[in-house]
Amino acid sequence: MTPEGTRHRAWRPCSTLSFPGEGGTLTMWLYLAALVGLYYLLRWYRERQVVSNLRDKYVFITGCDSGFGNQLARQLDLRGLRVLAACLTEKGAEQLRDRTSDRLETVILDVTKTDSIAAATQWVKERVGDRGLWGLVNNAGVVHSPAYSEWLNMEVYVNVLKVNLLGVIEVTLSMLPLVRKAQGRIVNVSSILGRIAFFGGVYCSSKYGVEAFSDVLRRELQHFGVKISMVEPGFFSTGMTNVQESLEKLKQTWEEVPTHIKESYGQKLFDAYYNQIKQGLLGASTNLNLVTDCMEHALTSVHPRTRYSSGWDAQFFFIPLSYLPTSLADYILTRSWPKPAQAV
Repeated sequence: MTPEGTRHRAWRPCSTLSFPGEGGTLTMWLYLAALVGLYYLLRWYRERQVVSNLRDKYVFITGCDSGFGNQLARQLDLRGLRVLAACLTEKGAEQLRDRTSDRLETVILDVTKTDSIAAATQWVKERVGDRGLWGLVNNAGVVHSPAYSEWLNMEVYVNVLKVNLLGVIEVTLSMLPLVRKAQGRIVNVSSILGRIAFFGGVYCSSKYGVEAFSDVLRRELQHFGVKISMVEPGFFSTGMTNVQESLEKLKQTWEEVPTHIKESYGQKLFDAYYNQIKQGLLGASTNLNLVTDCMEHALTSVHPRTRYSSGWDAQFFFIPLSYLPTSLADYILTRSWPKPAQAV
């Protein structure tokens, strides 16, 4: 029963809940495009804000004999920062000093040796004093050979991990009180192979470790004013990726592989793989500024990024690939690989 005078009305959906027509869809996409554009505009504005008094700030960089470290040291020196450059050899240090101003200072550092790290830390402490260390750039790294994982012995695994991962950890922990005092920055050089691994198993393992260490450290130090950034280069032509040396190491590695493992893979696979690696090395980018500009931004911007992907291959191939389903990514990455002699 209904109250007298009340009429029943058929239910009709409210017009505001109906699906938009063609015009409504276009408007929705325009609003979305505007929001995305506004986001990137705000990010661009934030990232253009530069830290003040850069000429009074000290930056310590490892691995400055050549490659990214050498380029960054010269770049920051031109910018006016006080660069403390760590080199593995005196020859590398001398060559760097010849190409920079008197502000830049060098020290010999082997990141695999605790005594060397302790001595370098004391050397830095004497120079920065009460100001602390504004920037620490963990750049030193090695690539033994781009060989299959089973072709490498454990000594190679240990040596690569000592430099690329344990060296980063020990140098960071040793210098951390100085960085914390300055409320500064730590920039760890990872690799796009630290985001998606598909060859060079030991190198990838070390860079995945750098990513994990950096993520944890960033969260632990957020209340100290210390900011952590990772730089993930694609394939660049540096001393580590020297074509001749890399191919010679690959040949030597294959020659030392036990016979039963060689028989499993076969000489035909090695020859094809050798040519693939050669083509990849020859195609590496020579524009190191794509990487060092990211490092510089992480050190000098008021709002640095957490991650910097450097190089067109990293940004437009490997990063998107890392978000695909694993089976699809596996197919794309390995479809051109040669098959082993004893493949099933």
